[in-house]
Amino acid sequence: MPKLLVRVPSPLLADGELTHRDRVAADAGLALSQWRDYVAVYRDRGWQIIDVEAAPTQPDGVFIEDALVVFDDLVVIGRPGAESRRGEIDTARAAARTLGLPIHEIEAPGTLDGGDILKVGRTVYVGASSRTNDDGFAQLETLLTPRGWKLVAVPVTRVLHLKSAVTALPDGTVIGYEPLVDDPSVFPRFLPVPEEQGTAVVVLDPSTVLMSAGAPQTAALLRSRGLTVVQTPVTEFEKLEGCVTCLSVRVRR
Repeated sequence: MPKLLVRVPSPLLADGELTHRDRVAADAGLALSQWRDYVAVYRDRGWQIIDVEAAPTQPDGVFIEDALVVFDDLVVIGRPGAESRRGEIDTARAAARTLGLPIHEIEAPGTLDGGDILKVGRTVYVGASSRTNDDGFAQLETLLTPRGWKLVAVPVTRVLHLKSAVTALPDGTVIGYEPLVDDPSVFPRFLPVPEEQGTAVVVLDPSTVLMSAGAPQTAALLRSRGLTVVQTPVTEFEKLEGCVTCLSVRVRR
């Protein structure tokens, strides 16, 4: 049974970090409702939901994907590029231990946010962003290369994280909104999408993806490719540079 790690949004969500967006007030009550609907998508499809300990004083804590990434049978605990988010790590580490998998942590001076990690087959695209530095990349490469992964650094200057700009479909095609992508040629197969909110998809199964309700044109494009598309509203998280990928950690073992 696949597992989903999630953390309930903080009532301080509206105070979260912003890098590339102007601040628009997020509604904490609406965010909680949207988060519950998001989790229900997975629960209704048989995923086991694992609740990470709440972090009410951490505005960005709901974006749990940034704290840890799973590679096969290994959990990598990141080191947030934003100092304000480093208080999220202790509870994320405790949740990771419940998975019963080996754990490795990125150490200073390295920084690495999970939102900068895109796995396509055995290739790991790593965003060289304001949140993930060269040392974090080097530590991850040293760790993963012996395990059969190939790492590729990707420039990220127009958005917060790599997966704010691109994600991948079940067949490995990378999708993204071109004005936000520094260099689409990095990816062997790249499909432009017509909306900024359409850049992020989560693969639920080999024929189904989850994405924002705010991208109807992109949803239609993906359906034309034979995919089943599930949409859910995430407006309050999008205001904080979040998306459907960063609200959870998916463990497919």
